[in-house]
Amino acid sequence: MPLAPDSLERLVPDALEPGDATGRATLRLHLERYEFAARCLVPGRVLDIACGVGYGTRLLADRGAGVRGVLGVDRSEAAVAYAQSRYGGAGVAFRVADAFAFRDAEGFDSIVSLETIEHLEDPSRFLAGLAAMLRPGGVLIASVPTTPSVDLNPHHRHDFNERGFRRMLAALALTPFEALQQVQPVPLGAVLRRSEARMSELRPQLFAYYARHPGSALRRVWSTLRHGLANHYLTLAARRG
Repeated sequence: MPLAPDSLERLVPDALEPGDATGRATLRLHLERYEFAARCLVPGRVLDIACGVGYGTRLLADRGAGVRGVLGVDRSEAAVAYAQSRYGGAGVAFRVADAFAFRDAEGFDSIVSLETIEHLEDPSRFLAGLAAMLRPGGVLIASVPTTPSVDLNPHHRHDFNERGFRRMLAALALTPFEALQQVQPVPLGAVLRRSEARMSELRPQLFAYYARHPGSALRRVWSTLRHGLANHYLTLAARRG
């Protein structure tokens, strides 16, 4: 399967077009998350799960203090092949595997999972699998959108809020110690016109979707009244006791 760099869910920094304002803004947010994660790593072995094309995996290896090897895992063979050729090298390895099924008996001192959880059918079970691979004193760094996203993005399966996300981590005896809040304004005109290539994947016939899912419509109205036309994201760094 090709990389599809214009996909709503795939960012390839080297392939961003000058007019891809949404892609560039999204890349900036992703890099901020990886910079935050790099500051929160504990020395040792690192896993970057659902790593995409590997630019963040490389950043973790280059910026993380005391890092002794970073493994990037993604289910896309094309993404992993690209990652190996573009970002591979000393201290970084990549592997093709499904994020939900991946396990490693050696364990990790830090695990990074950015913009992954909202795509999965059972986020709690996924996080439990990651927590099981954390060594004592290890750190999990994970992010979710905290404003509705399922209505617009058909690749997303769950909406989250900050309280619910923190509860999921607490249930696994993971204690947050650092947080990154991010806001991305929604370019309403570009969304309505689908004027950028990656916006072609936004959910079609949105009002028909709201008619079938009134709860989603209510969440969108409440979020817009509270936050305006903007997407909010939360990244938490949580330590295993």
